[in-house]
Amino acid sequence: MASRRGQMLDGVLLLDKPEGLSSNHALQRAKRTLDARKAGHTGTLDPFATGLLVCCTGRATKISGHMLNADKGYLATIAFGEETDSGDLTGHVVRCAGEGFTGVSHEALEGVLACFRGEIEQIPPMYSALKRDGKPLYEYARQGIELDRPARQVTIHELTLLDCTGREAVIMVQCSKGTYIRTLAQDIGRQLGCGAHLKALRRTRVGPFSLDNAISLDALQAMADPKLALIPLNALPAGLLPATTQQKDEL
Repeated sequence: MASRRGQMLDGVLLLDKPEGLSSNHALQRAKRTLDARKAGHTGTLDPFATGLLVCCTGRATKISGHMLNADKGYLATIAFGEETDSGDLTGHVVRCAGEGFTGVSHEALEGVLACFRGEIEQIPPMYSALKRDGKPLYEYARQGIELDRPARQVTIHELTLLDCTGREAVIMVQCSKGTYIRTLAQDIGRQLGCGAHLKALRRTRVGPFSLDNAISLDALQAMADPKLALIPLNALPAGLLPATTQQKDEL
């Protein structure tokens, strides 16, 4: 019989995080549904973002380091004509396109996207969890304080324009760890000269894991035995777990 603290479960849950929940809130709901004693996720999504949240239970939490360093994939919707202080739709508008702005052309956008493929430099946003003197940057930002942030090198492996209506565009991004899609949207808007912000974001890939294999929170909670949604340790892609964990699992 399981204790009140939950069962000792080892595995990986590929969760399709819904809009409106923090990553931790989604994790805790999944943890309760699984009745797992120990659980963690491997990379935060903003509450407005949806998509792949890799949740680990028990000994599978040892893959967290690998996942934090893994490449990521996203579908992003960029809104043109307004830049916000946060870089996304949750922020306050700080800059608008000039009068008469009717949108961006497909050709102009394609030309600008070419500048962001490969190795680029990004200045991390103030609304981020990066720390300065022990405090996350977003705490300074909420007080109206902006600090200098050194630029960081990231790699955009793939950047594809899927749709463009002039006022909005949908892009597919495959990128290295540490890439801020909010900053990418903002920088694209600045390069175009009209301003832009991230309107929607859906994570489609984390390392070897794909959103195609993920389960929604509602579907997980509706399962007769939610534990069946876990990927067991011996079915994880090679190289994710430390050798000692793999050896224990084989005993």
